[in-house]
Amino acid sequence: MHTKVMDALGALPADLASAIKPVLESETFDATLSSEVFTQLLSQTQMTDSELRVALLPLAAAYSVAPISNFYVGAIVRGLSGTLYFGANMEFVGACLSQTIHAEQSAISHAWVKGETGIKDITINYSPCGHCRQFMNELTTANELVVQLPERAEKTLQEYLPESFGPADLNITDALLSTVNHGMTTEADEALVKLACQAANRAHAPYTKNFSGVALKANNGQTFIGMYAENAAFNPSLPPLQVALVNMNMAGYLLSEITEVALVEKADSTISHLSDTQTTLEALNPDVPLTYVAI
Repeated sequence: MHTKVMDALGALPADLASAIKPVLESETFDATLSSEVFTQLLSQTQMTDSELRVALLPLAAAYSVAPISNFYVGAIVRGLSGTLYFGANMEFVGACLSQTIHAEQSAISHAWVKGETGIKDITINYSPCGHCRQFMNELTTANELVVQLPERAEKTLQEYLPESFGPADLNITDALLSTVNHGMTTEADEALVKLACQAANRAHAPYTKNFSGVALKANNGQTFIGMYAENAAFNPSLPPLQVALVNMNMAGYLLSEITEVALVEKADSTISHLSDTQTTLEALNPDVPLTYVAI
């Protein structure tokens, strides 16, 4: 648990802060709210659905890692299961800005890692930039996705991104968050490499076929995975390391706690994540060992 999350309680209405504090203090809290907990909060606060989601944004923004901009963005997505997932922007001193993770990408990849196959709605404390609108247009639910901002009426993603360009324009039918298994296997004995391979099998890479995954290990032995999320517009693609860093951050770990990393990717694809992964890890901690396997 980030201490900043508990500190953010002061930014919530008093009745909401009182109602959600036991949830945040639970040892099982993982930066998500089940549909049952959310329904209970609706009853306890007498807020509307959208009002409650907006009121919860300071908790999501508390996960922000923004040492460059000092601009803290929080996002909350609701998966098809009804569970709500927090996300926040992440920046890395010493790495190029293209390695930055936007809050919308964070919340979506958080939901993806935990098994969601679609997103119903997303609530953000600032209007989504064009980069994120394009990223969200890759989703399985892009045509129905609803965007909620503070003090504004909800709009669909397609209203925020008129005449959009997406997977269908490149004849791609498997969208981001689709259930896939690319069938990659490894003979490596290392457990972290096996986890990275499992993540690679879930990757969304219909344009380059670079099915890639990352597994991180923290200093207490806890592991976190991330898989590549490719985009029809290419640049908004989210590398597998970033998805793993989101997973680690939302679990309440500091990035300084990374002790070991494994990257697995398809050997014969047209791109590679090796160089960017090495560069970003060098910025985070040059002493962290990276195991690389191309299959």
